[in-house]
Amino acid sequence: MNSLVPKSALKLGWRSLVVATLVLTQSACSVFGIRSAEEAHYNVVDDQGEFQLREYAGLVVVETTVKAEFDEAGSQAFKRLFGYISGNNEGSREIAMTAPVMVSDDKPVEGESIDMMAPVIVNQNADGWRYAFVLPASYSLDSAPLPTNPDVKLLEIKPKRVATLRYSGLLNESDFRDNTQRLQLWMASNGLKPASSARVAGFDPPWALPFVRRNEVMIDVE
Repeated sequence: MNSLVPKSALKLGWRSLVVATLVLTQSACSVFGIRSAEEAHYNVVDDQGEFQLREYAGLVVVETTVKAEFDEAGSQAFKRLFGYISGNNEGSREIAMTAPVMVSDDKPVEGESIDMMAPVIVNQNADGWRYAFVLPASYSLDSAPLPTNPDVKLLEIKPKRVATLRYSGLLNESDFRDNTQRLQLWMASNGLKPASSARVAGFDPPWALPFVRRNEVMIDVE
């Protein structure tokens, strides 16, 4: 029976099976709270359970702002930002995510796919909800490929000290507001002065079970 099937088709079938298995395995890990994405680096200065004071290294993020309700804004923002890391950047040349990322010193690599890091960061300003993906540490503001969507931009975030409150559940505006108040009270009781408005960070994909999800409210500290 196998003699009737071209070898190329057999190879393609096995390759598809392997890819499907890897996708299902990664999805299952994400559902049950096992995260594989690289996370933005930080050092813990003070650990009080769900509350922490951290020092973050510098970051490069790709961000977009959407003027809409929280849920709708998230849907629009994810499409824009995921498009960027999937190759919607200068040149539109796809590079396999498993391959090493090669970056020259004088110009951005065109059209490359970029691994997604944790967390996804959300905050609100006068123009709407601002969403950001953190880029891998190997990227600088100069080496990251430029977005082709005018509503998407790159931004460098300097090292900073950040107060955080970790909680589980769905990423929604109500829980964000409630936990912001809790974090502000903790900061006040510990003599920490805020240096920014609050933002919320999500570390898990939408299909992860709510009770294993990791969400955090973050506020910069003077």
